[in-house]
Amino acid sequence: MNFIEELKWRGMLHTMIPGTDELLDKEQVTAYLGIDPTADSLHIGHLCGVMILRHFQRCGHKPIALVGGATGMIGDPSGKSAERNLLDEATLRHNQEALKKQLSKFLDFESDASNRAELVNNYDWMKDFSFLDFARTVGKHITVNYMMAKDSVKKRLNGEARDGLSFTEFTYQLLQGYDFLHLFETKGCKLQMGGSDQWGNMTTGTELIRRTNGGEAYALTCPLITKADGTKFGKTESGNVWLDARYTSPYKFYQFWLNVSDEDAERYIKIFTFLTQEEVDELIAAQKADPGLRPLQKRLAKEVTTMVHSEADYNAAVEASQILFSNKAGELLHNIDEQTLLDIFEGVDKFEIERGDLDGSVNIASLLTDKAKVFPSKGELRKLAQGNGLSINKDKVTDINLPATETMLLNGKYILIQKGKKNYYLLIVK
Repeated sequence: MNFIEELKWRGMLHTMIPGTDELLDKEQVTAYLGIDPTADSLHIGHLCGVMILRHFQRCGHKPIALVGGATGMIGDPSGKSAERNLLDEATLRHNQEALKKQLSKFLDFESDASNRAELVNNYDWMKDFSFLDFARTVGKHITVNYMMAKDSVKKRLNGEARDGLSFTEFTYQLLQGYDFLHLFETKGCKLQMGGSDQWGNMTTGTELIRRTNGGEAYALTCPLITKADGTKFGKTESGNVWLDARYTSPYKFYQFWLNVSDEDAERYIKIFTFLTQEEVDELIAAQKADPGLRPLQKRLAKEVTTMVHSEADYNAAVEASQILFSNKAGELLHNIDEQTLLDIFEGVDKFEIERGDLDGSVNIASLLTDKAKVFPSKGELRKLAQGNGLSINKDKVTDINLPATETMLLNGKYILIQKGKKNYYLLIVK
């Protein structure tokens, strides 16, 4: 595989320093990509960079994932209008371990191959670097004029930020530049990769390497991923879409990819899967022939959910998404986990009931009118039930005088009420 050609057809190449492709053709190259350590999980905004590292390793080159422990304590002004919060060392170390565990799903860190991946943290070489040493080793080689010309600096100085640009943030490009110099000198790293918003910081690194020891270094960026309507990729109403199931359940993760637009699906399937060009072309043709079947979205959701979580999680997500339409919905409801149940019925009206209401002394009619105001009257409830319009946990109920018991509970805590075809309510035991 040719790394540059692979990125090109996938739409993952934005800019590169001339000569980068020749370098990659000539030798096994070591390259690094920086990852923000401000959380203990990656989100899908990181995923394009991770995929680039994976492609890089698959093409026989050596990837380094750099966790920005030191730079995470400062904050990168690129593309931001405010200074970020600073992290303490204990938090950074915890985040680093969590990120390595996630990255291990994509990269080979453990084998004895010459191109096995490495994880490094720039805090390790920056923590004992005194200000005087930094000024002498780095500061004297890069002029203020050079730093001021960077877009990330100019934008912040031209009024895009309320509070201007702090000296701490101004020095960020020097710190990132020194990372490249350090990895160039200690690990023979000749290439830095990242998002297109990092181009200014990356070229500061190549310039620092050139000015300190005359070395040749290179940079390559991928485009920033957006949605077809120009809005930010990876954000939902509830925030980031995380790779960690603690923050975004596999069901919600699967649903995110399943619900992207046709236009986005055509781009994303190239970027976020390892399907071949022939496989992608076949899917695109199938989508154009019958858009209603949505083969692109279905395959995209399958590939990414399986890659990030597991095949079992993917199968469970598919099953859960079919609950509302399945003939075996009642059985399926009793088998799904609590978080998935809540995700499926997010936004439906919820009522709290007492566990004592399910001791058999209260019938269904009283439960759904007196204890939880799902129905305004028993008369309306009776009429709906007689017309086959009442379901409890997706099972039809016609006798509203039956006792309400704990056997009705899902996950020991919930009862799903369906009124007609589309109206759902969730009873929750306090």
